[in-house]
Amino acid sequence: MNPLKLAIAGVGKIVYDQHLPAILGNKDFELVATASRNHTIDDVPGFTSITAMLSAKPDIAAVSLCMPPQYRYEAAREAIRAGKHVFLEKPPGATLSEVESLKKLASAHAVTLFASWHSRHAPAVQLVKKHLADHPPRKVRVIWREDVRHWHPDQEWIWMPGGLGVFDPGINALSIVTEILASDIFISQAALEFPSNRQTPIAAQLTFKDATGTDVHADFDWRQTGEQTWDILIDTDNSHVHLKKGGHELWINDARCDLPADGEYPSLYRHFSQLIASRSSDVDVAPLRHVADAFMLGEHVVTDAFI
Repeated sequence: MNPLKLAIAGVGKIVYDQHLPAILGNKDFELVATASRNHTIDDVPGFTSITAMLSAKPDIAAVSLCMPPQYRYEAAREAIRAGKHVFLEKPPGATLSEVESLKKLASAHAVTLFASWHSRHAPAVQLVKKHLADHPPRKVRVIWREDVRHWHPDQEWIWMPGGLGVFDPGINALSIVTEILASDIFISQAALEFPSNRQTPIAAQLTFKDATGTDVHADFDWRQTGEQTWDILIDTDNSHVHLKKGGHELWINDARCDLPADGEYPSLYRHFSQLIASRSSDVDVAPLRHVADAFMLGEHVVTDAFI
């Protein structure tokens, strides 16, 4: 079977670091084009717009959209209307309404739409989910703190409406929590810290509730220097679970667990290929809905300007 011809729209750090190695290592895809205003990939034809790319390369079968979420809807709509399968980098859109519109459009055009949540594909996540199915959680603590200057140097879009601010990494934690917990959770209280010169938050404290009484709290902060923290700690009646490094390390009752060696993005692209082959889509908006709820219910606290 010939590989599917794949294009990338929006070439930046995440593409160079994650998408490109995963695509090159997957025999189901052949990277044939890119669309980006500022960057290209060596030996791959590059275009400055998705319109120009789709016009010049009508045999493209699928497109990975990796531009900032504020610009993703129109690009996705154009690709879907052209009959292309679409991979959405997280978050899948700037609003829930956009994603719902894309779901309907993809269904109408009989193409695959994949809202990728890369952290759900970290090697420890499914092991934790299986453990919690047998050991219901009583208390969950999420600590997601990193240095925005390291991960988003000079990127202004993250501080603009739709850029999510600290929820850009925080939504990764929410994608894991919504995957591993059997019960739906709901935000009951939130406090969002906004730098006085920015339009999106730099830190957030979130408290959740569910129908079973599970105590869930999340602490997101973008001001941490030195070692970064991406931890989820879970207490059950007879176990303590520590998911570390964003799901790449797992300890249960102080014993380190063996994990599969697979990477997040190779797993994402395998799943994308399987969705296309089965003529299905995967568009879960639960993590984005929690972010929207935090903005709706959260107290807005003004903090020091961020430069």
